[in-house]
Amino acid sequence: MRTAIEPTWVLSPEGLRSGVRVLVEDKLIVGVERADRHPDPGVPVRRMAHTLLMPGLVNAHSHAFQRAFRGHVQWRAGARDDFWSWREAMYRAANALTPDGIEAVSRLAFLEMVEAGITHVGEFHYLHHQTDGTRYDDPDELARRVIAAARSVGLRITLLRVVYGRSGAGLPANPLQQRFLDRDADDALAAASRLAKLDDPLVNVGLAPHSVRAVPPAWLRALADFAGPVHAHVSEQEAENAACLAEVGLSPLQHLANSGLVHERFTAVHLTRPVEGDLALARTARAMVCACPTTELDLGDGLLPLDARLTLPICLGSDSQAAIDPWWEARTLELHGRAQARARNVLAPMDERHGLARRLLTEPSAVGRRSLGVAPVAIEAGAPADLIAIRLDAPSAAGVPPLEAAAFAAHPNWVSDVWVAGREVVGDGRHADRDAIARAALHYITSATA
Repeated sequence: MRTAIEPTWVLSPEGLRSGVRVLVEDKLIVGVERADRHPDPGVPVRRMAHTLLMPGLVNAHSHAFQRAFRGHVQWRAGARDDFWSWREAMYRAANALTPDGIEAVSRLAFLEMVEAGITHVGEFHYLHHQTDGTRYDDPDELARRVIAAARSVGLRITLLRVVYGRSGAGLPANPLQQRFLDRDADDALAAASRLAKLDDPLVNVGLAPHSVRAVPPAWLRALADFAGPVHAHVSEQEAENAACLAEVGLSPLQHLANSGLVHERFTAVHLTRPVEGDLALARTARAMVCACPTTELDLGDGLLPLDARLTLPICLGSDSQAAIDPWWEARTLELHGRAQARARNVLAPMDERHGLARRLLTEPSAVGRRSLGVAPVAIEAGAPADLIAIRLDAPSAAGVPPLEAAAFAAHPNWVSDVWVAGREVVGDGRHADRDAIARAALHYITSATA
């Protein structure tokens, strides 16, 4: 059935438009027409006052299960409190969740995402087995649970099947990591191949060598022929860089590149501490970066360097789910850049009045779709109908140009409606199953953080 959406403003490829109507039919946008044109007979028109309609947002890096311990690590448990001590707390939460718990908590994270305007998530998935490393009868049990959680709330998902082989170069096995470990590279590739056969057009599969510390060099080389999206954590910590230099004499990104994994389908997650030459290598390879500002600040990782912000294609992720706010993540690309440059409007196109706001609203998600191996989305005929409506009638938006209000003041609770493949999954700011999803997850969160 064809339907029409008639907002106050539409963010189209040509820029901000008003007085237009967007036609949706069979999962696609089938046209954009003047709103003063009489609608075709039988086509219902949804008129949305004070509302900006724009393409859905992309969360390119998520660990959904980590939603279970949000707020439970915001206290000092010892003299050392950093990424590495946080990681031990994360391991304990990961090992406390049953398959039902992983699905329930993931569904809660994905509910937050879709209500915040995210229509596609890249799930960096590394919970594969039982807590002692024993395989489930279905070796892809937990991956299927996470995919089911995303689809149950209406999200598109690219399942980035993580490859994990060790605790680190020369380190003894960590018993808390048994749930993550593959037998070998072929084991991980076989899992990705099985998952890629899932019959759902809203599910895509990529490969994610977790990091150079977690994947032996020989395994990295064996993964190089994978033909889909490839993601890896890269240079998030100085200790990671030092260990890689000691093992192979290269930075993590250079090591990945020498293994054949850095190319136009590769995304370096974090890259908060690149080594000299890394950014030039990424530019030459046409690789992407996924910044995760809320997590990087929460963990004390540092900031993506200014040069990377200015010269590399960047997408965004919620990572540890310390917060799920894609509007804040996007504006920090600019605001943290200002702090680093000690200047204003550092990412702004020259002499384009609303260019900075439009860039922050659209470019991270455009890069995110490329990063996750799916087609672009724009409000034009033939594009997937992945759309969000954001209301701009809050007092904090009064008198602010629409794009600047969305880019610099918006909050997830401004999102009123979300459509994924033409299906409305959020209406009037709420998902229909919000309360039930939250109740179901609470039991597992309580047990995982006891």
